[in-house]
Amino acid sequence: MKILALLGSSRKQGNTEYMVHRILEGVDHTSVHIADYTIQPITDMRHTEEGFSPVDDDYETLLHQFLEHDVIIFATPLYWYGMSGHLKNFVDRWSQYLRDERYNFKEELRKKKAYVVVTGGNTSTITALPLIQQFKYIFDFVGMEYIDYIIARGVKPEEVSHDPLALHKASFWNEEFKKEK
Repeated sequence: MKILALLGSSRKQGNTEYMVHRILEGVDHTSVHIADYTIQPITDMRHTEEGFSPVDDDYETLLHQFLEHDVIIFATPLYWYGMSGHLKNFVDRWSQYLRDERYNFKEELRKKKAYVVVTGGNTSTITALPLIQQFKYIFDFVGMEYIDYIIARGVKPEEVSHDPLALHKASFWNEEFKKEK
């Protein structure tokens, strides 16, 4: 089982990364800061004769890493009650690759297991629920198996370290990942 953590935060060493470290401590995995890659927003060409045009950016480098893994942890701060722009651009580009003849993209996504980590303010256990639902709809659309999610409360870096419920669930995931080697 190969695990990839997609870190959607624009801030390194913040709450999102803290939670992912807790979840994957001692577990073989790859972590990627999406912000380290240049990913252009999608230009919707679904309904044009020529279809999507190639985009000169780092997306395919990240896409290849993504496709090489079995378990994906989508980790994002709660930005304006949604996922970060970095992660949203990554997911939005799936529209392009669902139509790219080089990939059997939807079939590849059906082989993956998805976990979601959202970090946000003191009320995020409620305000992040629409984002959790959005992830469910995304995963249902492409056929990914949605395993579980964590919503952790914290604004300042490492403030999530004071959220006992999120930390308990992170420890549970950690033990489960260690069992599945």
